Amino acid sequence: MPNDKRVAFVTGGSRGIGEAIVHALAADNIHVIAVARNTEKLAAVIQTASAKGLPGGVESFSVDIANPAALTAAIEQTIEKHGRLDILVNNAGITKDGLFMRMEDSDWDDVINTNLKSAFVACRAAARTMIRAKWGRIINIASVSGIIGNAGQVNYSASKAGVIGMTKSIARELAGKQVTANCVAPGFITTDMTDVLPPQLKEKVVEFIPLRRFGTPSDIAHAVSYLASDKAAYITGQVLAVDGGMTM
Repeated sequence: MPNDKRVAFVTGGSRGIGEAIVHALAADNIHVIAVARNTEKLAAVIQTASAKGLPGGVESFSVDIANPAALTAAIEQTIEKHGRLDILVNNAGITKDGLFMRMEDSDWDDVINTNLKSAFVACRAAARTMIRAKWGRIINIASVSGIIGNAGQVNYSASKAGVIGMTKSIARELAGKQVTANCVAPGFITTDMTDVLPPQLKEKVVEFIPLRRFGTPSDIAHAVSYLASDKAAYITGQVLAVDGGMTM
């Protein structure tokens, strides 16, 4: 791999939105480390990227991002191997939905730790090398639930609202070193999560989306691709809602 090829670290990169982001960045001639726990799915992501002939290339790292020490080690090993880390995309996340009056502490803690704390840990681990390079892109995948809230998702909405606040603070701290930090906030996207929704509920949801359709993982990946590029050099601390107009 040429030394001048940028390197990206993408969590939750084995399926859905994460897989689309991995492939979009690799298509932009960025070398991508796809991160997830499932090694078989990661292998499939790499195989697809190879079949497409994506110029950046993709490799994988199997790690539980809810384990701070393991996640930090994965980022440090990536930097040691490639000598750089230019782009960090915190995409991994989970849901454990339920009405807040009945929610167990463990359901709150698991979602906060996976969705918010892991993003903090990854940003902290990646920032130093970006600061030295005086170039970097941190892109955190939030959610419209973190902007407007969602009944039955108090833990998920809180985690994503936290990601937004964290990203804005990081953007202020790192701006002087030419490192940007932004959020992409997906609306309803066609993924494994939404595939299980009853057809009647999907129809009701679409009524609240001005573009009258669910988004696709590629819609999110295109936004990430832009924010990761030189074209977005003057954008930081922003939340880009990719939601078909639902939150406008």
